[in-house]
Amino acid sequence: MESINIKQLAKALNLSTSTVSRAFRNNSDINKETKERILAMARELNYQPNHYASNLRERKSKTIAVIVPELANNFFLQAINGLEQVASEKGYHILIYLTYDKYEKEVAFINDLHNGRADGIIMSVSGESASEHRYLHRLKSKNIPLVFFDRIYEDIEAPRVTSNDYESSFAATEHLIKSGCDRIAFLVIHKNLSIGKMRMQGYQDALQKHRLPYRDELVIDCSNDPQKNYRILNQAFKKWKPNGAFAAVERLAIASYYVCHDAGIAIPQDLKIISFSSLEIAPLLNPSLSTISQPAFAMGYQAATLLFQSIENGIEQAPMEHIVLQSKLIKRQSTAK
Repeated sequence: MESINIKQLAKALNLSTSTVSRAFRNNSDINKETKERILAMARELNYQPNHYASNLRERKSKTIAVIVPELANNFFLQAINGLEQVASEKGYHILIYLTYDKYEKEVAFINDLHNGRADGIIMSVSGESASEHRYLHRLKSKNIPLVFFDRIYEDIEAPRVTSNDYESSFAATEHLIKSGCDRIAFLVIHKNLSIGKMRMQGYQDALQKHRLPYRDELVIDCSNDPQKNYRILNQAFKKWKPNGAFAAVERLAIASYYVCHDAGIAIPQDLKIISFSSLEIAPLLNPSLSTISQPAFAMGYQAATLLFQSIENGIEQAPMEHIVLQSKLIKRQSTAK
């Protein structure tokens, strides 16, 4: 059976096209009986609503842009699952933009999204950041809401969802100390971003509490290049001989395992390792990896919820919330005494 258009459907129902259209948009001003009658007739006559044309008339793209540094990290995959669930419930699709931690890509994506391609933006910022982010101010003038999650810019006012990075880092460092470590390396990428600062502060304060000296050489600044990280960590472990390592990001824990395997450094006998990680196979590593597990799915879900509050109520009416969710420290064999 050939499909019909909305005018033909409305005529068959003896209703106006606007009434039929509102029923498919699930408007509250259409009573249940009328809505059910419209949907039943639509099925019978093989009517397919043109949501794209409807969205154009309403000047809505029904699309959310999600800007993230990477997808290799399991954290971002879980977060995207969380925000996609909310978007789907609202009848929206998501577009994923990968910056690969490149600042110029982030700027280009934001500039491209000014044209109304998306009704809102959820972003975890790139690592290569400048001191000012004026390009983000243009979003407000275009009435495009923005929500940060996990990695944020402190100079931009926007709703945000983060985890308790300082407390988690403090607890992770303290766990290494209580496991017998007194030379703890802090492995980090982008230590000048807000998330890097908070995690480093937790590390430093835990050392201070337990009267252990802070050593510059044990703060090992790494990169996004796996091969380069291997060289950096291989050299640092051999030269400075830490007996504990706290990885601020997941990939540095994995790189540490490779280095230890090749260099004959036994985990946890010679070096105990703990990491921020949402890696599902962490319990299966040999030895199993102790982790600080962020509530990634919940962070994505909450970020999307904040965004839709702005979309539905307008930017000016949306609360400037900062939601902080709790991470969980999971002790496994990589930090065993």
